Amino acid sequence: MLNIFTLANGRLFQEEIDSLEELSRFKPIWVDLESPTIEEKRWVKQYYGLSIPEDAMDEDIEESARFYEEDNGELHIRSDFLIADDEEPRSVRVAFILNQANETLRSKGVLFSIHDEDVPVFRLLRLRARRAPGLIEDPKDVLLKLFDADAEYSADALEGIYDELEKVSKQVLAGEVTDTLAGEVLGDIARQEDLNGRIRRNVMDTRRALSFMMRSRLLSQEQFEDARQILRDIESLDNHTAFLFDKINFLMDATVGFININQNKIIKIFSVASVALLPPTLVASLYGMNFQFMPELQWRGGYPFALALMAASALVPMWYFRKRGWLR
Repeated sequence: MLNIFTLANGRLFQEEIDSLEELSRFKPIWVDLESPTIEEKRWVKQYYGLSIPEDAMDEDIEESARFYEEDNGELHIRSDFLIADDEEPRSVRVAFILNQANETLRSKGVLFSIHDEDVPVFRLLRLRARRAPGLIEDPKDVLLKLFDADAEYSADALEGIYDELEKVSKQVLAGEVTDTLAGEVLGDIARQEDLNGRIRRNVMDTRRALSFMMRSRLLSQEQFEDARQILRDIESLDNHTAFLFDKINFLMDATVGFININQNKIIKIFSVASVALLPPTLVASLYGMNFQFMPELQWRGGYPFALALMAASALVPMWYFRKRGWLR
């Protein structure tokens, strides 16, 4: 899918392109390619003179090659954007290309973005730019506002983690935790820990991208201050992610502790039963020995007495354990 974005009266407007001829009708500041086809890449190369690298969206690209500037003035940024899906949180690699130096190409002053799937941050920026005139003035503003929206999206995801962990806390600390409930709680905690880790990695990547833009000296003074403010916002998010990691570890330890308590209760039952049945076993062993004159044979009440003695030898330890509170 090939979308272009133009500025009109300070607002950002989106147009979906279906042919090469339509590109000549607009003068965009942002060209967005979502899962581009070979034909759409050919349109971009033919009209703007821009060749999209084959490894633009590769996940295994070296970290040192994610931010660089070409000799022809093209600025390349590969950044990850978070998708905080409840079922499968993940990061989407987005490749940005910005040409600020080459006057001979139509791509000058146009931001190109390439990604495999729709990103919530992009939708958020499009909605804001349509409603707030003057929010975006040039392609560098688009890039900065995307990173700004990414930081806010990460903050919203952190608030969601806070809410989910609050529910888990009530389940773990409010009452007795069964093994079934403990399994569900551990699953919830693991999902929130995974999302929190992805958020931390995402803001780290955004920080690196902003630092690269600030070092490239392409930003105006106002844009430079905007980038510094975004970095301050990201730094505040780091404190929240660190706190959430501590809270997750606490809830994990508490849940595992309840599991251990439940297991200890089971082991306690077996221990009490084995100790309580030891005296009857001893009595039965004594009566089972081959004496010359078997007491139960010489005495009519021998068998009833033996059974009563075995029962008493079992009940007395149980009564003692109950009195000491070991059966609770």
